[in-house]
Amino acid sequence: MATTAKPKTSKPTRSTRTPVAGGPARSKPDTGEAGETSVAVVAPRIGETVRAAKVSLPYIEAVGRRKTAIARVRATSASKTVVTVNGRTVEKYFGLPSLVAIVHAPLSREGFSGKYTISIKVGGGGIHAQAEAIRLGLSRILVKEDVNQKGALKKLGFLKRDSRKVERKLFGFRKSRKRKQWKKR
Repeated sequence: MATTAKPKTSKPTRSTRTPVAGGPARSKPDTGEAGETSVAVVAPRIGETVRAAKVSLPYIEAVGRRKTAIARVRATSASKTVVTVNGRTVEKYFGLPSLVAIVHAPLSREGFSGKYTISIKVGGGGIHAQAEAIRLGLSRILVKEDVNQKGALKKLGFLKRDSRKVERKLFGFRKSRKRKQWKKR
């Protein structure tokens, strides 16, 4: 029994590809004004190292969490303090004065004089957990801005991450710890 060998077909190699309009996809960092640097992100060749450039952002960002609520907080310096939560004002979003007070607590304390435009994206959990997540995010931003405020915020308990979450329901139980009713017969 003789077998016939199949002819080998050649696969296109890297050198046979046609370059994209404008030359190869490699570019050098472009240094703009005020020391800001932008870099075109390109997939590196095998063996090449990629170096990330530092970019100065016009805002300060922090994350606050409570139960399953996550708040992404951004603060930009402004002439007066304005707080928006998911595109709405704090008063419209929360409605209850007690929750609005929780959100404004880091900003309305004595010794704080900064003015910021604060935009917040929050999701998950209930409204009380969301308010506390926002409070933690705002407190972290204030510490990033001025380290001297850390002691006062820590004393008030605003920098403490409350990690308590609802325990999951287990098999054979009614809830996480509640058992089925025992019956004698």
